[in-house]
Amino acid sequence: MKERVKILLIDDEAPSREALVLLLRGSDYAIKGAGTGKEAFQSLAVDQFDIVITDLFLPDSNGIDILKKVKELSPATEVILITGHASAETAVSAMKEGAFDYITKPLNIDELRIIIAKAVEKTRLLTENVYLRKQLRDKYEFDNIIGSSLAMQKVFTRMRRIIKTDSTVLIFGESGTGKEIVAKAIHYNGARRDKPFIAVHCGAIPENLLESELFGYVRGAFTGAIRDKIGKFEAADQGTIFLDEIGTMPMHLQTKLLRVLQEQEVERVGSTRPVKIDVRVISATNQNLPEDVKNGNFREDLYYRLNVIPLAIPPLRERIEDILPLGRHFLEKYCTSMKRPLMTIAKEAVEALENYDWPGNVRELENVVERTVALTEGNHITLDDLPSIIAKTYGKQESLSTRVTERGVDMVKTVNEIERQMIGEALAISNGVKARAAALLNLNRTTLVEKMRRLGMTL
Repeated sequence: MKERVKILLIDDEAPSREALVLLLRGSDYAIKGAGTGKEAFQSLAVDQFDIVITDLFLPDSNGIDILKKVKELSPATEVILITGHASAETAVSAMKEGAFDYITKPLNIDELRIIIAKAVEKTRLLTENVYLRKQLRDKYEFDNIIGSSLAMQKVFTRMRRIIKTDSTVLIFGESGTGKEIVAKAIHYNGARRDKPFIAVHCGAIPENLLESELFGYVRGAFTGAIRDKIGKFEAADQGTIFLDEIGTMPMHLQTKLLRVLQEQEVERVGSTRPVKIDVRVISATNQNLPEDVKNGNFREDLYYRLNVIPLAIPPLRERIEDILPLGRHFLEKYCTSMKRPLMTIAKEAVEALENYDWPGNVRELENVVERTVALTEGNHITLDDLPSIIAKTYGKQESLSTRVTERGVDMVKTVNEIERQMIGEALAISNGVKARAAALLNLNRTTLVEKMRRLGMTL
C-alpha cells in the first residue's frame, strides 16, 4: 500500500485552514492543521512531516521562524510559505533559509496543488537518493568484498588506512582482479562517500575524445560543440574520480593531467578560464608503469604524483583459498537471477577450479560460473559441466606446483612427486632401460635405482 504524504498546514484563520484541508483531502495526503506557532512546534516535536505549509504571519510567530525550526528538526522536509504581503525581500529571505516555494493570497488551489506535487517529487527523489547511497555503502563495505586469504586481508588492512586519508592512490593488478571494486570501496568507506564516484576507462575512449571527456569543452571548441559541457573531473567535484587503465593515456594528456593534479583546476577544451575542483584521484593499471617510465612511454613526474599510495591486488592464482568462496558467491548470484534452485558443486569440479590458473582472474571465474549455471541441466555441477580447459586440470596434483601459497606446501611430498614424474618420463623414453634413463636424468644407475626404491616405484 502506498504511504500517504504527511502535511502540516499552519494558518491562524480557522475557516481558511479548514477549507484547505477539505480541498486537499481528496489527494494522497494526510493533513494535520495548526492555528499557531506553538501548536505547530508541538506537532513538529512529536511527528515527522514530508511537507509543511505555513502562513508567513501568525499571532505568536512567523513563517520564517517555523521554516528554520523545520530545517533544524528535519532537513529533508519541504516548506511552502503562504503570504498576503508578498514582496521580493520576503521571497528572497525565505528561499535563502531553505523554503521550497511560496504562494500569495488569495490562494489558487490548482497552483498550490502543483507546488505540493513538485515538493513531493523532490522529497521522494531525496529519499531514494539516500537509500541508494546507503545500498552502495553497504555493498562496498570491506566485509562484503570476498577475500579470506592472507593476501587479500593485507589488502583490506591497507585499504582501511587509505580511507583515513585523502591521498592519491594507484592500484596495480592484472586485468579482472577487481581494481574498480577496490576503488569504490575506498570511496564509499571514506569521507567523500556521499559525493560522486566517477569512473573513466581511459583505454576504452578514443584518443581524440578523451581530452574533452575528462576536462569538458566550451561551445564552439570544435565541430559539433554546440553547447558547453563539463568533463568528468568537474562532475566528480567534492568526490572521487577513478582513472582505469591510466597507462594507456596519451603523452599530451598526461601533461594536462599532471597540471590538474598539481593545481586542482581544469581548463575545458577551447577555454582559457580555469575551473577550481576538489577531487580525489584513484588510478589503476595492469601495466608495468615503472618500465613504461623507463622506456619513455609514461611521464615520470606524473607517475610519482599518481603513486602517492600504491595498492597491489594479487591475482586469483595467488589466493587459491578465495576461489571456492567467490565461486559460491557467483553461483548464488546467477542461480537467483536465472530463477534456479541453488546449485551444488562436485568435489572433482572444485578441485579443477582450484587447479586452474585463472589468467582472467575474478572476472573469468564469474563468467565461467554464469555460463555453467546457464548450460547445466541439473542442479549439481560436475566436472563435465565445466569448460574443458578447466576440467582437464582435475587430477593434476597440486603438489606438483612449485609455487608456495599462503596455505603452505609440503616440500618433501612435492619433491618426491616431481622426482617420481621425471623418472617415469625418463623410463618411458628409454623403454624401461634404467642405464639410459639414468643418463637422461644425469644420474648414475645406482642412484636412480635407490631413488626408485625410496619412492616405491617398480624396479
